[in-house]
Amino acid sequence: MTGPGRPGGTARAAGAPALAGLAALIVLATGCSAGGTGTRDEGAAVTMPVERAIPAPRTSRPAPARTVDAVSLLRRDPKVGRRIKADLKPCAEDTYPVDTSYGDLTGGAAPDVVINVMTCADAIGIGTYVYRSEDGRYRNVFASEEPAVYATIDRGALVVTRQVYAKGDPVSYPSGEDVVTYHWGDARFSERYRVRNDYSRAVGNGGVSTPVPTVPTGN
Repeated sequence: MTGPGRPGGTARAAGAPALAGLAALIVLATGCSAGGTGTRDEGAAVTMPVERAIPAPRTSRPAPARTVDAVSLLRRDPKVGRRIKADLKPCAEDTYPVDTSYGDLTGGAAPDVVINVMTCADAIGIGTYVYRSEDGRYRNVFASEEPAVYATIDRGALVVTRQVYAKGDPVSYPSGEDVVTYHWGDARFSERYRVRNDYSRAVGNGGVSTPVPTVPTGN
């Protein structure tokens, strides 16, 4: 029997149930975390962004170029001079001195056609023409008939080069050239830029120091 002079006896008796309860809580917590049937803490759910396909940009496709018979088109055109039509003869077999280019010059539904007529002997341009497609037919919207003229399509513009000859210049060595850029507007071509290039002359033997101007010869 415990006397009043021995402190601590009552505290042990009262603290025993508390210790037993704590042990039960520890066992319960251990069982929940280690067992396969308890609640598992796997952290917050991670939401992955959904990748959506980016639509491809829509691009308009120009109408394909319709190959034309350049020689027949020139022969039927009343705006083409008689001298040009007379020179529309094959250089060799069925090969005509005609260059044809297709491109967008007038903003039409079909590509425009640029035709250059040259001489067979030295490939000097003698006429250049632009045809625009309207209602399924080609209409002459530009013409230049003079010696040493040639037209090209450059980024939607019509560029016409004309050789300039001084008195006494041989055909293969002009004194210079004019490069004229035309833009389409109000149903016609208008001059926008003009550049004059003067070729230099050699001093020693009196010859021409510039190379012979070249003109594409492919049909």
